[in-house]
Amino acid sequence: MRLPDPSRLPDLPVRAVLGEVTDALAAHGNAVLVAPPGTGKTTLVPLALGAAADADRGRVLVAEPRRLATRAAAARMASLLGEPVGETVGYAVRGDSRRSDRTRIEVVTSGLLLRRLMTDPELADVHTVLLDECHERHLDADLLLALLLDARAGLRPDLRLLATSATVATDRLAELLGEAPVVRVEARMFAVATRHVPPARGERIEACVARAVRTALQEGDGDVLAFLPGVPEIRRTATLLGGADLADVDVLPLHGRLRPAEQDLALAPGPRRRVVLSTAVAESSLTVPGVRAVVDAGLARTPRTDHRRGLAGLVTVRVSAAVAEQRAGRAGREAPGRVYRCWPEGELLARYPEPEIRTADLTRLALDLACWGTPDGSGLRWWDPPPAGPLQAGQQVLRALGALDDGGVTDRGRRLSELGLHPRLARALLDGAALVGAQAAAEVVALIDDDTLAEGGGVGGAADDELRRLRSGTARGAGRWRAEVTRLQRMLPRTSSTSARSSSPAGPGAGAALVVGLAYPERLARRRSAGTGPQRLHRDVYLMSGGTAVELPTGSPLAGQEWLAVADADRTPGAEHGRIRLAAAADRELAELAAPALLVEEDEVRWADGDVVARRVRRLGAIVLTERRLERPDPEAVANALRHGLKTEGLGLLRWSEHARRLRDRLATLHRVFVDSGDGNGWPDVSDAALLAEPERWWGPALARARNRADLARIDAAGVLRALLDHRHAARLDQLAPERIAVPSGARIAVDYSADQPVLAVKLQEVFGWTGTPTVADGRLPVVLHLLSPAGRPAAVTADLTSFWATGYPQVRAELRGRYPKHAWPEDPLTAPTRPPRAHR
Repeated sequence: MRLPDPSRLPDLPVRAVLGEVTDALAAHGNAVLVAPPGTGKTTLVPLALGAAADADRGRVLVAEPRRLATRAAAARMASLLGEPVGETVGYAVRGDSRRSDRTRIEVVTSGLLLRRLMTDPELADVHTVLLDECHERHLDADLLLALLLDARAGLRPDLRLLATSATVATDRLAELLGEAPVVRVEARMFAVATRHVPPARGERIEACVARAVRTALQEGDGDVLAFLPGVPEIRRTATLLGGADLADVDVLPLHGRLRPAEQDLALAPGPRRRVVLSTAVAESSLTVPGVRAVVDAGLARTPRTDHRRGLAGLVTVRVSAAVAEQRAGRAGREAPGRVYRCWPEGELLARYPEPEIRTADLTRLALDLACWGTPDGSGLRWWDPPPAGPLQAGQQVLRALGALDDGGVTDRGRRLSELGLHPRLARALLDGAALVGAQAAAEVVALIDDDTLAEGGGVGGAADDELRRLRSGTARGAGRWRAEVTRLQRMLPRTSSTSARSSSPAGPGAGAALVVGLAYPERLARRRSAGTGPQRLHRDVYLMSGGTAVELPTGSPLAGQEWLAVADADRTPGAEHGRIRLAAAADRELAELAAPALLVEEDEVRWADGDVVARRVRRLGAIVLTERRLERPDPEAVANALRHGLKTEGLGLLRWSEHARRLRDRLATLHRVFVDSGDGNGWPDVSDAALLAEPERWWGPALARARNRADLARIDAAGVLRALLDHRHAARLDQLAPERIAVPSGARIAVDYSADQPVLAVKLQEVFGWTGTPTVADGRLPVVLHLLSPAGRPAAVTADLTSFWATGYPQVRAELRGRYPKHAWPEDPLTAPTRPPRAHR
């Protein structure tokens, strides 16, 4: 093909570098083109590449991140050539394509090109691949870049790669492409004035956007493009803009789930002023004509996966600075413009969007890598490598689906990959068709694969109700749903037919639940309880087989169902339970059919609810189906449960007699003194943390005979402590830390070792004549004497008797001898006789 006459090309900045781009690719094979929005990189560059590729008898593939941009780019290039789409320039998206044998430039979605690359790694008839809008960092696009670089390094060294972007970390991208040359285009953009209009206190973002749209219409001419995070916000904002004051303005939605004709309506100039309410699809790769003002909610919807709870979905986040700049640029493409930002001025934004590979479910990526022959992604050149934990979680799902085994990808895994769906949905389609029929399986998969179809989603919607609305043909998106159902049925083998319904054990309304259960076996859920309290009145709480608790919102048509197959659930940060958005009524028989791999029957001995529980259970994942008490559980399993109980609840489960507490204090003192001294005597650490860290050290016969909490409570902890002592320590214990010390009166008084220094509480009259302060631990630790009055009250505290007799005793004598005249108060306590010990001492 030839480039059209330059006079027919729009005068866009990229025209000046078309030759530089083709020369860079011819010389290096790879290149990076950095060009701001509106410079023509999406339309003029592919035409120039097509002219170069035609000379070498090859085609140009342009990969776009979104279907809307794919169709729009193809239409614009075809119009520049004066041809209909499908001739020289064509496109292909999932379920729709316009191309022919004459097509030399084909615009495709990144996901579709990834599927083609998986089946044809050589891309034999392709001359150049252009990866547009690389900065958006979608998961498919990142994987596609890694695999294209791998294919070019091995199978197709002649394949040319051009990565384009408006805002990107250029040096990193050029390095990734092998120190590729970078071609830059300076935009001829019009000035854009920025104004911040943050939401008022308590104001929803839709209300803020609607208010800013009205301001934009009043303050200037031209159309308004408003960015909102998702379809629900677009609908609510459109309702708010439906007043009489905007009767002469057309309010149009723009998002990827609209029919092509509806998308074209938003992209074409109209006879009246327009307000286009768009998701992120309008950020790049296409122009919305007539726009003079942009209203930016500052929010985007991105995939997030909670791998611990098994919940995946879309979350609303603040956009990055790069995205905010990209959106603002839409106002300055054709004339000076204005941008109204619905967040406070001065708020700090991240520089670039978070790459999806760091946050999304990686099950599909794991299957693609396995099919490519590198299950862990090693050896590939990644922009950001997949995180190990989420990748392993995806691999575990694939093993459960039979898509992976120890030898790598299975034949079943390759079949699932060929369907082009998420592996879960591919499994549900294949296996569901065999159980409930091809059409029924395709209907459910088409519903749960499109989050905009379920009108009841978000309030515990019932899948069967949603399917009835879609089948009626009057529900929103019914036409798109029917087309997808037809496409999915065509992908199935002919053996899948409606006659398969007879193999389903459930009633006629159970088809949706079975297909949902096949897709998400870990979301099969059993009712656990009804909610209590004002916040959870009439809400049913369910335990999913994956172990996560979810609840039905108030008013759900599924309230009271014993079993559910949950198609969609999310969780608000900080919430106690997840929230069911879409589900189908199920029963136990259906759950066991959908998730046989989760069925386990085993003896379970564990510490639960404060005691040992020993039972034989049949489970579906975390859901207990049946249970009965075990009369003779395995002794080692019981011991492990008791150890867990002690670690969980502490050593207080044992009986701590006074003797045991004193023994522990003595051992703790010796451990502290001799460890600190560094002489290596090695007295054991008897703290809770040390004892519970290694219970095997002191697990003696008495504990081995224990079977429950009551048995633990009968075991004197003194035996546990003595089990820690070898013969040498046991022999020296009473010498180094005597339990009692003899005083001059002849009495043996108990020593308290619970403080940092041992304490001997003794009546003053019993220590007359005692000149040296007693010590323990081979003289390393002096004993603190609490000298008591005849009534047993503290009279003095000293660790130095010699000093006390000289200076402290005279004062104590003067204060107490009048109060206790019957007791001896000699002037010279060093020579005075002590009173004899009482019989009970």
